[in-house]
Amino acid sequence: MDYKEVKLEFTNRFEGDLIAPKAVVKIGGEEGMVAPYDMLLGALGSCLYSTFLDIMRKKRIGFEKLEMVITGEKRTEVPTTLKWVKIEANVFAPEKEIGVDQAFKLSTEYCSIYQTISHVAEMSYEVKIV
Repeated sequence: MDYKEVKLEFTNRFEGDLIAPKAVVKIGGEEGMVAPYDMLLGALGSCLYSTFLDIMRKKRIGFEKLEMVITGEKRTEVPTTLKWVKIEANVFAPEKEIGVDQAFKLSTEYCSIYQTISHVAEMSYEVKIV
């Protein structure tokens, strides 16, 4: 089992700290803070990237970097889960182009956060080689 734990501390307003084992993130609506859905989309992107990186290493395809833009729309009805999510991924300077699309597709299949969100939202992605 892979046990995970974080601690959250809040004031009597919507501001606080997410205290993880290796970092602290400011939560709230002010400058320098992240909001809940920002963290959710960030968690999605980091999970996808970590999975993509593992697959690319197994395929022995090196690349310079990857940039992602993740957008989504929340439903207006309660609970206001995500309605749709779109991921745009730019893979810079891969050693070879064959295998990159498949690696990203596999990352969507193996990323647990992607799979969790896909139960409430329509998911789509686009991969470009730059």
